[in-house]
Order: sequence, then C-alpha cells, then structure tokens
Amino acid sequence: MSGNPGDAGITVDGDGVRRHLADGTEEAVSWAELAEVAIRTTPEGPWKEDVFFLLMRAGGGGCAVPAGDPAADDLMSRLQSMPGFDNDAFIEAMTTTEDGLFVVWQR
Repeated sequence: MSGNPGDAGITVDGDGVRRHLADGTEEAVSWAELAEVAIRTTPEGPWKEDVFFLLMRAGGGGCAVPAGDPAADDLMSRLQSMPGFDNDAFIEAMTTTEDGLFVVWQR
C-alpha cells in the first residue's frame, strides 16, 4: 500500500470517502455533507507524499487523501465529474512544487 506508513486504507464509494488510520481512528466525509474540496501541496516530493486531497464538511472535519494512494484515481474521477469542479485550479495544484492550498470545488 502506498502513501504514508501510518495509512491503513482509503475507501471511495457511493456514500463518500473514508480513511482508516493505523491507530484505529477513521476520517470520513459523505458526498451529501461535502462542502469543499482543496488540494494541499508541499515541497516534500518526489520521495515523500507531497499532494493531498482535503475533503471538508460544513462546520469542520473531513478527510485527507494522499494523491499517491491507489484510491486517489477513483476519487479524482468522482471529483472531476462534480458540477463546478475547477479544472484550472486542479491542473495548477498538480503541477506546483511549492507549499500551496488550491480550492477546486465548493458547494
């Protein structure tokens, strides 16, 4: 499994996104409660994970998905099909090597 050593698994399905952490905790957000999607970039690459999808609920909380995780492909397809998804911001985020936060979708 790729991603950070502490990741125990990420699930993307019709309900939403869940990330099970090695310590037994879970981050989750359902599609219905999803309020914003952002991409966080760091200058850590290429040897460490440097791109994360941040899926946030209204009022706080949510789920972070490393772009290197196998589930990220399914997540990207789902996000890019959502009305109002900002492909320009997505491309900018995926091509930057700097610290950054790119909002690619808001409810």
